[in-house]
Amino acid sequence: MPFRRHAGLACCIAGFLSIGYGLVEVAGGRIYQAWRGPELDRTLRSPPPSPRPAARHAAYRPGSAIGRLEIPRLALSAVVLEGSDSGTLLLGVGRLPDSALPGEPGNTVLAGHRDTFFRPLQAIRPGDRISLRTTQGEFLYSVAWTGIVDSTDTRLLLPTPKPALTLVTCYPFTYLGAAPERFIVRAIPDPPTVSGEAR
Repeated sequence: MPFRRHAGLACCIAGFLSIGYGLVEVAGGRIYQAWRGPELDRTLRSPPPSPRPAARHAAYRPGSAIGRLEIPRLALSAVVLEGSDSGTLLLGVGRLPDSALPGEPGNTVLAGHRDTFFRPLQAIRPGDRISLRTTQGEFLYSVAWTGIVDSTDTRLLLPTPKPALTLVTCYPFTYLGAAPERFIVRAIPDPPTVSGEAR
């Protein structure tokens, strides 16, 4: 009987520690956004008069802030960082390094956690406006469609012939543990682009 009582106590402690660790992770991301966000916004305050394509050879340090993602209807606003490793995604939304840079022809892929920065995506719908601001300017998109795919299906993350923005997060949103699927948002430039440049 004492063994069972100790085992139950150990399980409770492990559960509280797990919840505490999760809260620390969320708090860490919020603190980073509050600290880095205003600094980034000052940098982005004077972008070029009109968006121009990012240089293909441009390189960002892993984990560096590269822009701000905003979806006004969802009140979503988050710093976008370079990279999609677990440490980066604790702090903000991450750009998959092999995807196009904003303003380039191709598919710009941004990932975020479903229980922090991308939680509002559960209410997104076609036609929603998305803004992605970088030092290259502001790039505007409209949501074309959303979908759910298996976690092993990476086809929608591949390059596209025309400019596109793809947001990806784990699904279901309320799943506990490693989610088996991915929620995808595909957006297209708005206004349309011509030869990779926004009009």
